[in-house]
Amino acid sequence: MTGTTQPPALRSVSGQRLAALVADRTSDSGLARDADVVSRVLPFKVSSYVVDHLIDWDRAADDPMYRLVIPHRDMLDPADYALVAAALDSGDAQALRISADKVRDRLNPHPGDQLTRNVPSDDELDAWGLQHKYAETVLVFPRQGQTCHSYCGYCFRWAQFVDRGDLKLAVPGPQVMTEYLRRHRQVTDVLLTGGDPLVMRTDLLAQYVEPLLTDELDHVRTIRIGTKALSFWPYRVLPGPDGDALLRLLERAVSAGRHVALMLHFSHPRELSTEPVRQALRRLAGTGAVLRAQAPLVRHVNDEPDTWATMWREQVRHGIVPYYMFVERDTGARRYFGVPLARAADVYREAVRQVSGLARTSRGPVMSASPGKVCVDGVAALPSGPAFALRYLQARDADLVGRPFFARFDPLAEWWDELRPYGPADVPFFGRTG
Repeated sequence: MTGTTQPPALRSVSGQRLAALVADRTSDSGLARDADVVSRVLPFKVSSYVVDHLIDWDRAADDPMYRLVIPHRDMLDPADYALVAAALDSGDAQALRISADKVRDRLNPHPGDQLTRNVPSDDELDAWGLQHKYAETVLVFPRQGQTCHSYCGYCFRWAQFVDRGDLKLAVPGPQVMTEYLRRHRQVTDVLLTGGDPLVMRTDLLAQYVEPLLTDELDHVRTIRIGTKALSFWPYRVLPGPDGDALLRLLERAVSAGRHVALMLHFSHPRELSTEPVRQALRRLAGTGAVLRAQAPLVRHVNDEPDTWATMWREQVRHGIVPYYMFVERDTGARRYFGVPLARAADVYREAVRQVSGLARTSRGPVMSASPGKVCVDGVAALPSGPAFALRYLQARDADLVGRPFFARFDPLAEWWDELRPYGPADVPFFGRTG
């Protein structure tokens, strides 16, 4: 698993340079203007790999990969777009910052009670940068991993990437994680997340992984690493000093008896189409780590059943276990990317029936909402009218997990807080959230 070749240098485009990139690749000044305005509010960054290998610039702005990573004016409410555009044109940097912050605050930067209910409360330990929503699982946000090789426009953690310290979760180092785990031995799973932990050098990542391999923390049985590096910068895993070191780190964790899961984020089949990503997947599979894939269903990118069926088949072909089809969260550019739950259920059903059993491991569509992970099983015909058939795959109140319940059918509803109990028996599933 070693190599002597050096991967290419990472180059990325962000901020004001995005407008110049769009103008250069599309010759469309309107698209460039939109990119300039919207990127003053929402974070955008795109790697040279995505620019050169994944975006079909001849189809911009209708190309799904363009839609995924390049700002579009419809990501903002028209009034908000006009507010930011006017501030930008004024040349007043302070007015621009104030306008951008006003819009950000209206975009629900931390959905699902991430800050108010998920961050542990401990008088003796500053746990800012950890989340502990479910008893078995702790999320860790390493400070050095709170960025990505590219940013997805629909990212529900966009607030991690803007210049607002009050919105950013991060632990300064592994000591906070290890001390918290010593005190909470019910935790069996640790998820390193961000951002993207694989933007970190392997020696920094190892500082978080290796303590989890000790006898002192032997109650931690599973180590998950959430990443979109395979989509946006697969060279992170290819032969070279740091890529080889990453493979050795994963091998050590597997040899220590831990279940290591790479939680890969693939939004579109094209992300699986290049030779660099396929080579990276082969190298990762050779470590003994399990590869799983998840992504939200989002408008303009992957809201057709054939897209998901193709993606799941390709994932299985390359040794990946399809894991989740999520519902786009109620944050950021939701007005642009959101899909009604009824449509999401249809897309899942029509996609899953096209694939074999090995690809039917993907659960969905799933809302990762404040009370837990709510799966929309479909629309049921009940005596008093149609209803969404729902169940919790995970919940703050573990007693709710796996029990079916119903919500009133609403053809326009896109998120959990728009749903209402179908009948009296369903009320506890909406009220018992912790």
